[in-house]
Amino acid sequence: MILLLLFTYFWIGLAPFAHSDGRGGLPSAGSLLTQIVVVVLFTAAIASLWRNPSRAALFSPRVLLTLIILWLCFVSLFSFDPATAFRRIVYALLVCGCANAALLLPRDSRDFARVLATGTLIVLLLSYFAIFAVPVVGVHGTDEVEAALAGDWRGIFGHKNSAAAGMVYFVLFGLYLRKASYPRLGSLVTILSAIFLLFAGGKTATAMLPTVLILAWLFEHCRPLRALVTIGIVIAMNVILIGLSSSPATSSLLASLGIDATFTGRSSIWAFALARISEAPIMGYGFQLLWGSEFLRDITTESWAYLAAHSHNSFLETLLNGGLPALILMILWLLILPLRDAGEAFATQNDPTLTRLFLRIWIFSILLAGLENLFFVNNGPLWFTMLIAVFGLRLQASASLQSRQA
Repeated sequence: MILLLLFTYFWIGLAPFAHSDGRGGLPSAGSLLTQIVVVVLFTAAIASLWRNPSRAALFSPRVLLTLIILWLCFVSLFSFDPATAFRRIVYALLVCGCANAALLLPRDSRDFARVLATGTLIVLLLSYFAIFAVPVVGVHGTDEVEAALAGDWRGIFGHKNSAAAGMVYFVLFGLYLRKASYPRLGSLVTILSAIFLLFAGGKTATAMLPTVLILAWLFEHCRPLRALVTIGIVIAMNVILIGLSSSPATSSLLASLGIDATFTGRSSIWAFALARISEAPIMGYGFQLLWGSEFLRDITTESWAYLAAHSHNSFLETLLNGGLPALILMILWLLILPLRDAGEAFATQNDPTLTRLFLRIWIFSILLAGLENLFFVNNGPLWFTMLIAVFGLRLQASASLQSRQA
């Protein structure tokens, strides 16, 4: 029950139909009600695991996570708003605990699959209901800030980009369920999610889906290529995207080919973020403090990018939050260790179907991180789902959910 509550809270939130103005969505991570709900869920999850031996796996790897939290606290101490940063760090820690506990709560693999199927169907049904019964909520309108998105599906998500990314995760869930005792239900989830993905108009997410499936297959079957098809591609993707967007000559060439060289306006935001990073490369600006702050408004700039909500790149955002040390620690946690854990999990043959699910989610997440702010975005499903994959791969490397005996 607690696992289903965790899933539905992070995927649906407290106000799933509250974004008809085009700016809404899930309640802010800073709202009091949201904080209370997460504290209650975290407490309930930990209490359920109190006498369970699996509680020893909570917050693993502890040393690395402790270093990340301590460094973010240290840099935030010298920021222009330490109190706000510390509250957000505590909240982020609670979300990490919820995601980790979610994997330790199921009794066995079938229990995990049943909760995953139930939660996914609830979100899909609510989203389709929003589209056909409450289109002012479920479909982007023409009177919104981003009028070009008119007609794109978003369901209960605040934006079509979030909806598209969520549907990619759901396709991956459906493929897993097809192999995990729910073949018909898994097929239904896969089909409904794929249809939604197409009508959401998320070109990047749609293109990433087959790429993720191919890369995951290569990872599983071509051991020498594992680092190349994951971390190598992520590094190349970030370097190429940011490099292309900052080169006038390349931008002109891409434009002549009909390709948006600004990557939907991201190039200006990346350039602005890089300029801020160059001014504070080691310490950053404190955890989740820069965007929308008075400090940023005081900067004299001709670019509109200072009005952005975030940098649209998880790695740049990490540099802004905590400088180069934070980026190194996050890469170790979210890229290097999952790479190793996935390899060990396949070697041990601990439920390869479940390992494959976590691997696919992880690969999609680290690719998406190059175009969206994903790390420590605690008020939605994307970061929560990525955490499920990261913690899941670690658990699969040393243990697995029991299979129900006949």
